[in-house]
Amino acid sequence: MATDSNALQDQEIPIGSLKNLGKYLKFDLVSGFLVFLIALPLCLAISLASGYPAIAGIFTAVIGGLVATFISDSELSIKGPAAGLIVIALGCMNEFGYTGGQDPAADMQAYKMALGVGMAAAAVQILFAIFRTGILGEFFPTAAVHGMLAAIGVIIIAKQIPVAVGLSAKGEPLELLREIPDKLMHMNPEIGLIGAISLLILFGLPLIKNKYVKLVPAQLVVILVAIPLGMYFDLAHDHTYTLHHHVYEVGEQHLVSVPFNILNAITFPDFSGLQNAFAWKWVAMYALIGSLESLLSAKAVDMIDPWKRKTNLDRDLVAVGVGNLIASFIGGLPMISEIVRSRANIDNGARTRFANLFHGLFLLGCVALLPSVIHQIPLAALAAMLIYTGFRLAHPREFVHVFKVGREQFVIYVTTLVAVLATDLLIGVGIGIALKFCIHIFNGAPLKSLFLPEIEVLEEQDGTYRIVAANSVVFSNWLAFRRKIVEAGLVQRHNVSVDLTDARLVDHTVMEKLHELERDFEREGLQLKIIGLDNHQPLSAHPHAARKRPQLPLDPTS
Repeated sequence: MATDSNALQDQEIPIGSLKNLGKYLKFDLVSGFLVFLIALPLCLAISLASGYPAIAGIFTAVIGGLVATFISDSELSIKGPAAGLIVIALGCMNEFGYTGGQDPAADMQAYKMALGVGMAAAAVQILFAIFRTGILGEFFPTAAVHGMLAAIGVIIIAKQIPVAVGLSAKGEPLELLREIPDKLMHMNPEIGLIGAISLLILFGLPLIKNKYVKLVPAQLVVILVAIPLGMYFDLAHDHTYTLHHHVYEVGEQHLVSVPFNILNAITFPDFSGLQNAFAWKWVAMYALIGSLESLLSAKAVDMIDPWKRKTNLDRDLVAVGVGNLIASFIGGLPMISEIVRSRANIDNGARTRFANLFHGLFLLGCVALLPSVIHQIPLAALAAMLIYTGFRLAHPREFVHVFKVGREQFVIYVTTLVAVLATDLLIGVGIGIALKFCIHIFNGAPLKSLFLPEIEVLEEQDGTYRIVAANSVVFSNWLAFRRKIVEAGLVQRHNVSVDLTDARLVDHTVMEKLHELERDFEREGLQLKIIGLDNHQPLSAHPHAARKRPQLPLDPTS
């Protein structure tokens, strides 16, 4: 990638301090502008899919750029609304009486109450950070988290396909999936054509290998094509047309609705909704799922950062929490560190966190100066972008990848996916985690070791440390195990070897986390060795597959 070669040219690691603003201005300004082109339609689409006004997502991204930039030390992550929180946002709106436009007064009241929930969740996120719970991103089993994200992708697709063909959609995820063929049969042809062309661009453009074509964001091409199509079909004026003896209605309801004065769009929260017990369920879901997604995204950005800079996850969570507090106060959606836009930021050559600031400033300028242009964007085009996003979350390659990691991981992944579709996010993830415990017990993990790891720290004669683990080393006891490794190695500045000879079971999540820690040690000029797995049987050929020692019988007294 171009970014990698550019990194080699820099004599020092870029740091986003004000004194370096001019030094990296040309890189960050260009990247901020290109990310803005991607973020604008996605922010609008995520807002509408969440039941919020279109402008709400812009508020969030602007706050993410103007506020979170100066709190977080994550140099390349982009803060803003995320498709992964659509399910929570819309569920919260529905429970407060959202009608999908049938009763504007009821919808506004639901919106204000949802903002109150957002502020409460933001306060919880800040508390998470104060009590240094950013490490909780290390706890959740990988297969269950990925299964949850895949389920979110499926739900987004099910809810947005009707919008892409000019129809409305309401109901539970499984019900919406069953109705997709019927929706396609009864589509509004003009709107469906805009949606289909948008999808063709989104899926087709990445397949073109030309380097100049790759410089143009597919979302921008969609907008440049969809707006003229909307004008050709005269969507700005309500009218009917006839095709094959069927009469169809089109009009402004198929275009994005934005205020022409951004100040008029500011909406303050109504905290009376927090008197309802169910509101706190949504507070918990916003805080837990939002924090988890943000932490995972921040870690993913660190892994692809050309300069291998490491984010302080607690500080990043403070930035997200403060950003959410302000965004919810003025009418915005919840924000996270968003991986897709962050990846685009890296690919576009950003150097420091000021690229996030510039992306927020460009968004602010656009909605303040060009609202009439935004109003011309067809909703079908935005729905197509979300369908594409949902497809990427639930990509068939992910199913294949999880299966290669291990059949037990695949079972957990699919079970979590189906459970989320059939229930909700928290219950679905809980079912996935419960299944993981059952599999661990079946594979010989003693019950008492599932949460309390048996660890011995030994200092070797050469000054290194050897950490010996017994019984099981699994996701649920990983935090305590990790703490010993980090304390002996990264804190006390020693090389460390992790001896797993006596471990009956080492699960996939721990194998993956150990390899991540290897990279952390390497960045610090230290070495982490993983030894003692020669006699363990991997559950698949994947290097991060779970391992167990089948030759040792389970001790019933353990």
